[in-house]
Amino acid sequence: GFTKNGDADAFRRRRYIELKHGRVSMLACLGYITAYYYRFPGEVSPSLGLKFEDVPNGLGAFSKVPLSGWAQMIFFAGTVELFQYVDDPKRAPGDFENAGFLGIPNGYLKISDPESKAKKLSAEIANGRL
Repeated sequence: GFTKNGDADAFRRRRYIELKHGRVSMLACLGYITAYYYRFPGEVSPSLGLKFEDVPNGLGAFSKVPLSGWAQMIFFAGTVELFQYVDDPKRAPGDFENAGFLGIPNGYLKISDPESKAKKLSAEIANGRL
């Protein structure tokens, strides 16, 4: 498997990347499903007169959202990747300092019980692989 050589650093890197990608995937699924039931009020692009309700679900959104909107989303994702979800060797893989409950960046809900936190991180690994 991936850990035949016994390289602990490589395994740690794979584990925290697995957790990070699992969190992104779960949030993406929530965002995809939520768009069918709720739309933000207002406009995506006031200069183009494009409202949130005018943007189709799924892949159809690629042709409607202006390039500046996609640039903002990519910039936001990049800042989360580079500055908030940074691996700390002193902490368990996936236990990011700036992540709150469920790995939400700068979440206000924190898990204070270490035993509960370890159990939830293990469950997250198992569920993220589904």
